[in-house]
Amino acid sequence: MQSLSSSQPFINSTTPNNFNNFTTNLSFPAKLSATQFNSCKNRKRVAINSKFKGLQFVGLCNSIEKQNNSLFGSLGYVNCTKVCNFMCDGLRLGFYNSDFVLQNQKVRAFEVNCVVGRKKMRTFGRLRAVMNVDEVVREEVSGGEDKRKYDAIVIGSGIGGLVAATQLAVKGAKVLVLEKYVIPGGSSGFYERDGYVFDVGSSVMFGFSDQGNLNLITQALAAVGHKMEVIPDPTTVHFHLPNNLSVQVHRHYSDFVAELTSKFPHEKEGIVKFYGVCWKIFNALNSLELKSLEEPLYLFGQFFQKPLECLTLAFYLPQNAGEIARKYIKDPELLSFIDAECFIVSTVNALQTPMINASMVLCDRHFGGINYPVGGVGGIAKSLAQGLVDKGSKILYKANVTSIILEDGKAVGVRLSDGREFYARTIISNATRWDTFGKLLKSEKLPKEEESFQKLYVQAPSFLSIHMGVKAEVLPPDTDCHHFVLETDWKDLEKPYGSIFLSIPTVLDSSLAPQGHHILHIFTTSSIDDWQVGTPKTHRRYLARDNGTYGPMPRAIPKGLLGMPFNTTAIDGLYCVGDSCFPGQGVIAVAFSGIMCAHRVAADIGFEKSSPVLDAALLRLLGWFRTLA
Repeated sequence: MQSLSSSQPFINSTTPNNFNNFTTNLSFPAKLSATQFNSCKNRKRVAINSKFKGLQFVGLCNSIEKQNNSLFGSLGYVNCTKVCNFMCDGLRLGFYNSDFVLQNQKVRAFEVNCVVGRKKMRTFGRLRAVMNVDEVVREEVSGGEDKRKYDAIVIGSGIGGLVAATQLAVKGAKVLVLEKYVIPGGSSGFYERDGYVFDVGSSVMFGFSDQGNLNLITQALAAVGHKMEVIPDPTTVHFHLPNNLSVQVHRHYSDFVAELTSKFPHEKEGIVKFYGVCWKIFNALNSLELKSLEEPLYLFGQFFQKPLECLTLAFYLPQNAGEIARKYIKDPELLSFIDAECFIVSTVNALQTPMINASMVLCDRHFGGINYPVGGVGGIAKSLAQGLVDKGSKILYKANVTSIILEDGKAVGVRLSDGREFYARTIISNATRWDTFGKLLKSEKLPKEEESFQKLYVQAPSFLSIHMGVKAEVLPPDTDCHHFVLETDWKDLEKPYGSIFLSIPTVLDSSLAPQGHHILHIFTTSSIDDWQVGTPKTHRRYLARDNGTYGPMPRAIPKGLLGMPFNTTAIDGLYCVGDSCFPGQGVIAVAFSGIMCAHRVAADIGFEKSSPVLDAALLRLLGWFRTLA
């Protein structure tokens, strides 16, 4: 919360909307009696209890002032400039009005904490223009048995954070998720306007099939007893590319290969071999039970059960899609097409896209297919959040975490913008690593591991997004749901505004828009520096992502995934999850990150088997591998 100086109003009809505030209804009661007022003003410090909808605020006043012999005007409005004023250990609070306030008129109010001596008082609710000096209700926040109330606190409710939280809750852990916004989902959230339901981010949903081990969204929902109805997408994406190259990525792999080889018949063998390697990697991944790569008992178990598959993944871990493609394909235009394929996965070209990431996406779209959830992408996060609650854990909204609390170098809790503090055995940050270590731990020295990460990776750009509702007749019949447009020059692929991604989810689910209308979601890469008011800043504001970034991208050609950090951090008790962790960006990738994180945390706090000696050895080994990147 921004501190208030002695001249700043607590409630003012002209207060600019630049504080951490919310809107509520205030109704003013009859006058406080002269006896009560005199009793108050003659005291050096006065206990105040203020109630709002059954909630209570408790504080101590240093002074009370009156206007016209009463603290309040007559019922229904306030007819004096300063209604009341009191001091809380130097923090000036009060109720003000520049003209008058009608009963039940909406005004701005603020949540506050106050400190009395060395004892911290807790805000129980919103202040209302009622003062009752006849009773005092006090709760002191102590460091007693309640200080480690939770097994894990998750900062943010993106898909990665929610998957980690629900996986832990299923194992029996008590989890608290703290979400800055009013709904869950982060980049996979939604909003509604005039009968339209808009997806905040991409509508291309991987990991949503009913088969294999990479259907991670389906598995995460099932773990908490939820299942969503989905609509199969017959075409993953329709590419519109330079030189009038048009390629549809059909749901069935054989149809896609037939389409691509019809455009490049001289490269048929190279096409089959490149995508064949993708399938080799995908099948190896799909055969394994996916858990934390930082947990040695799991790794050894998987290796003894599936040694060839594990060795296959280890072999391709440091390799990128572009270098593999160039072993089999020579046509520069086809290689540029594979760049475009990878760009929609990772926002970088194929030479910078890890082969494992590319293989997951380029094959899952055919193995399980792209399936759109009925009601919109936002339903995934809502279902996971409800499942979390069903398992006995909690999620709090409008809970803006501003710092991670450390004790003796260990992460033990978090502090919110309103002053509240929550404590847990472990802290999981679903914020980006830039936000986690640059803002939530800004007073701490950046660990060497994070310095190494930031030397290898920079923030990917944000996006300019346009959400539109249009009449259905403006679209031709049989329009595909997803389109990628790069019409001018292949060199523009990675430039800001150089390419456009278009989603029309109402092609699959007409319930998202009023009858006879479609939704168009148009987005293109864009820097936050280009906008004073615009969507990169909107992404930063609502998603709490530094510069509105959508994750990391390599500064140069990386060694596959070697440089990507896992979930553990250099700070004891602190873990990261999401797109700035292995394996990177995308819904299926962050879900994988969530599953890995939950497994590692569960092992560390006793909900899974672990070996501390092997853990330490493996973490040192993985740290050494990352130095090779």
